[in-house]
Amino acid sequence: MTDRFVLERGSDARATPKRVALVRREDPARVLEDRGELVPTAPHLLVREIILFQACLVALAILSLVFDAPLEGIADPLHTPNPAKAPWYFLGLQELLHYFPPVVAGVLLPALAVIGIVVIPYVRMNIEIAGLYERPWKRTLAVLTALTGAVGTLLAAYHVWPVLVPTLALYGLMLMPALPFGPPRLKRALARVPLADWIMHWFVAVVVLLTLIGVLFRGPGWSWTWPWRDGIY
Repeated sequence: MTDRFVLERGSDARATPKRVALVRREDPARVLEDRGELVPTAPHLLVREIILFQACLVALAILSLVFDAPLEGIADPLHTPNPAKAPWYFLGLQELLHYFPPVVAGVLLPALAVIGIVVIPYVRMNIEIAGLYERPWKRTLAVLTALTGAVGTLLAAYHVWPVLVPTLALYGLMLMPALPFGPPRLKRALARVPLADWIMHWFVAVVVLLTLIGVLFRGPGWSWTWPWRDGIY
């Protein structure tokens, strides 16, 4: 088969339009870069989740033996507690009712969260797990800056400081690799964080902070109360 081909050297593609590709046997036709960052869910993640679940179960069992549950008296519809708090997993949403109108905190924000969860499967996934600054980032950063400014203005208008503070803090960390100053080692580490991780960190920080405020710092009339004063806790 190779006798019919003649190897020629030239720069004119019209004069010598034929091309020959030489592929060695030890080289595959398609080479995929193995970055070692993707592993199967089972057993790597599954085993860790089972171990963590068992550790939490043992810790809760020990705590239940050492401390009594902080139960109150029998529920009486004629004497409701003050403040009337939702279960801890709803306290973050109840905390938003302190700042926003009921339609916004009880309907609009949960609806936006559900819509965001529905839209996630249709968003192009970051399969390469590339950091925000490891690919063209100026346009993405401009959009995030505009979005942060709009959200920050809304939060400041309603005085929602527990959400505004972590929002600005995470935005400052995300912006740090683009600044001409700052610790180089920290900037390199932050540049490798993907955009999806930044969004997840913001969501977790907001939920945890709102829940802690609702559990520890809300007293009678949903007023701000220090947990170590007045013997409330």
